Amino acid sequence: MSTAPRPWAAPSWGDAGLVSGEAVQLDVRAARIGSRVLALLLDVLVQLAFGLLLAALAGLTLAVLPYGVIDAALERALLTVGLVLLLVGYPVLFERLNQGRTLGKAAVGLRVVSVDGAPVGFRQSVSRALVGVAVEWPGLVLPLLSWVAGVTVMLSDPRGRRLGDLVAGTMVVHTRIAARWRPVPDVVPALVGWAYTLDLSRLDAPLALATRQYLARAHRFSEPARGELARRLWHQVAAVTAPPPPPGLPEPVYLAAVLSERHRRARDLLAGDRALAAVLWPQLACPPVAGRPDEPVTDPLARGGAGRERPPTPVGGVERTPGRPV
Repeated sequence: MSTAPRPWAAPSWGDAGLVSGEAVQLDVRAARIGSRVLALLLDVLVQLAFGLLLAALAGLTLAVLPYGVIDAALERALLTVGLVLLLVGYPVLFERLNQGRTLGKAAVGLRVVSVDGAPVGFRQSVSRALVGVAVEWPGLVLPLLSWVAGVTVMLSDPRGRRLGDLVAGTMVVHTRIAARWRPVPDVVPALVGWAYTLDLSRLDAPLALATRQYLARAHRFSEPARGELARRLWHQVAAVTAPPPPPGLPEPVYLAAVLSERHRRARDLLAGDRALAAVLWPQLACPPVAGRPDEPVTDPLARGGAGRERPPTPVGGVERTPGRPV
């Protein structure tokens, strides 16, 4: 067996091991200790804010009561009730009403579910909250030792579960997909001329973004859903573009051609704006790398243009020469 260290790799999507009732593996990623600690810190801040609010309300209520009604025993009882509401009631209430997400988990993008992928139940929420208060956070039973045990369990468990999750039969998963963007497909040669003549003035940003997302994630869809979504998108894109494309090609090819042409025009527009800015404000141009005198100068204006002539730069269809007033 080789003892060479293995390179670190990000956890793959779908490592939670959840299987639905129809025996279909769910594509869900388990939450690890880093994201869970961040969600816990946010929840602690929210609980402190709620605690200050409860203390202020309790103080105002006790201030209007007659003197002698409140004794030390009642004060301790109210304090205990307040702590139970904050430490146990807060996670249970939000997990039940917010689909397994406290405010901290919702901000980080986490959710509590059962080990079979079903929504978390009331008894499960209460069980994991009670175990968390007793031995994890704040850890009423042997705080330091219970913290070490809780961290050890989370690091050693394949799905990053804590003691409360093991007792309640739950786990925490990510709700946000960590998808990687793929490059925009190029225009096929048969559509180059058609794409160059397209009128894209009515193609708004939301529709272009939807097309971009489909082309980046189409490989993850299966038929017939992939084809149906492509036809719907192309129907919307064809309604706001002209002229119509040559027949005989699938809808994803048309979508890729439209999006690629839109990006090409955006790059040309950006290049024109930068060229105009280089003419009007030469001091904003990026200087070349020092120590490379033999490197070709991509922008002579960055060095003042001494001794060199820069070819005219087309800006808005008019050729302008550096040094000539605009």
